[in-house]
Amino acid sequence: MGFSPSTLSTVVADFSYLAPMAEKPFRLQYEPAPDERVTNAIYESRQMPVFNVRPIASGLDLDREGFALLHRPSVVRQFTDETLIREAYYEESARIVAEATGASRVEVFDHTVRLNADGASRQPVTRVHNDYTLKSGPQRVRDLMGEEAEELLKRRFQIVNVWRPIHGAAIDMPLAVCDARSVGMEDFVASDLVYRDRKGETYGVRYSPNHQWFYAPEMTEDEVLLLKCYDSAEDGRARFTAHSAFRDPTAPADAKPRESIEIRTLAFFDA
Repeated sequence: MGFSPSTLSTVVADFSYLAPMAEKPFRLQYEPAPDERVTNAIYESRQMPVFNVRPIASGLDLDREGFALLHRPSVVRQFTDETLIREAYYEESARIVAEATGASRVEVFDHTVRLNADGASRQPVTRVHNDYTLKSGPQRVRDLMGEEAEELLKRRFQIVNVWRPIHGAAIDMPLAVCDARSVGMEDFVASDLVYRDRKGETYGVRYSPNHQWFYAPEMTEDEVLLLKCYDSAEDGRARFTAHSAFRDPTAPADAKPRESIEIRTLAFFDA
């Protein structure tokens, strides 16, 4: 994607980056005991320009920038029905990912509905991060695919998220994505997600002035943002996509709280 920053409108927003620290970051994914720390991670706020991606959206490539904005209306309009999500919306999302990536097989394995409101069980994540690491990407395949896993891991696979606003446009807390080419591997920091029965791993992200952030203003329910969170290919294609929700300083004070659904998929290739 070639563009001149001067041709794109921008907002300037705060992003929460992982600060330099000596120990490996961790975050508990369960209610801690009184003497337990929820996290040891230290974050620092950085103001970054966020480019309006809409004028260049047609030129985006998952293998280059690591994300894509697509117009894909859903047959599902009510995202409160878990059965409907797991049946109709999972199938729909798998088709979107297969079409966008060329994968021969796509398995949906998880989803999260988020609401930007006090007391909501899952709120937008406002830390710059990527969902999987060099270690946890393949481990997710082993966790989910049983006896098929080792054979599947011999060929290329991706973990791709499908992110969609629900119940109105995403205005007050949109999702920003960072051009994968602007983030070096040295910017990613492996961080533990600690569950009661297991330990996962994600990437926190250190600040770099090279990072180029993008968002789709007032993204609607008929649009999806695809994020490549892992790619096993090591040939120069995008492998990880840093992302974060952010507070848009131009959003009106009475903007409806952002609601969204993200689908997580495994995309497998024949070679």
